[in-house]
Amino acid sequence: MANATKQYEAMFLFGQSAAQDLDGAISVVRQMVERHEGQVLVLKKWDERKLAYEIKKQKRGTYILCYYRAPGASVSAIERDVNLSETVLRVLVTDASHMSQKEMDAVEPQPIIREERPSWERPDERFRRDDRGPRDDRGGPRDDRGPRDDRAPREDRAPRAPRREEGAAEPAAADKD
Repeated sequence: MANATKQYEAMFLFGQSAAQDLDGAISVVRQMVERHEGQVLVLKKWDERKLAYEIKKQKRGTYILCYYRAPGASVSAIERDVNLSETVLRVLVTDASHMSQKEMDAVEPQPIIREERPSWERPDERFRRDDRGPRDDRGGPRDDRGPRDDRAPREDRAPRAPRREEGAAEPAAADKD
């Protein structure tokens, strides 16, 4: 049962140039899938979006969605083809055996929802998210804690010797007779 075919979903990411040549991008995906014994079920442009970070000097990308049926070995072969390709930036292949043809045809991009919260629910900029505690407006520690010199000296050790400045002469050792 080595040649058992499975159903896959593949999301191909193309650079900005694919927006002008959409038919070329779709034919590249079709060729990649069919080259590795795949049968394309659904192939369409999913969306064009700004990328979260630059990929191969591209700031925007066009996503092409492909549902196909192929042997399991085709997944790594398609990923290898994408790595060698200059036009395809990335691919993500997942198992889609749970989806029917009607569900595959109905897939559409989801809108990006930017949740704007009222100002009273936003985190206060004066408070950092680390363990140093609250800060004043200048980024320093709060002044309401008082000076550090009012603590009692520790009795379990001798007080420290005063620091010597650099370049100062070393104290002379006392000669014992």
